[in-house]
Amino acid sequence: MVTVKTFKTRHQFYLSDDLSEKLEALASEPGSSKTAILTDAFRAWLARRGATELDERFGVRLDRLSSADQRLEHKLDFVAEALGAFVQHQLTMTAHQPPFEPETGQLGLQRYRKFVDFVAQRLARPDQSPVAAAIVAQDSTSG
Repeated sequence: MVTVKTFKTRHQFYLSDDLSEKLEALASEPGSSKTAILTDAFRAWLARRGATELDERFGVRLDRLSSADQRLEHKLDFVAEALGAFVQHQLTMTAHQPPFEPETGQLGLQRYRKFVDFVAQRLARPDQSPVAAAIVAQDSTSG
């Protein structure tokens, strides 16, 4: 007795009468078989189930990351617009002033360094920043 390896396993199962009739109708078309139809249907079902499992597993995280990304984009847009308005204001206000004297330049440099130190301190303690407080308040109301 010779056995032939087919790489397929035979299964027996029951279908309702209406599904059996539909399967018979589909399998009666030339080039199709019940096995091919059921194999394709089962693969499609498994693929959909796998996609749902991925959504369940990673969907919440991706939604949370997307929301955080939108908040950061909103904050960055605000900062860029505020900086642009400030630069425009400063350029408009200083457009017709005479050139600085050396002492004035040194005073400006000292003030700039104090400003940079002040910003560094604020970054180290965001709870003391009114801008950070306003952003946190806006985030808590937007959800």
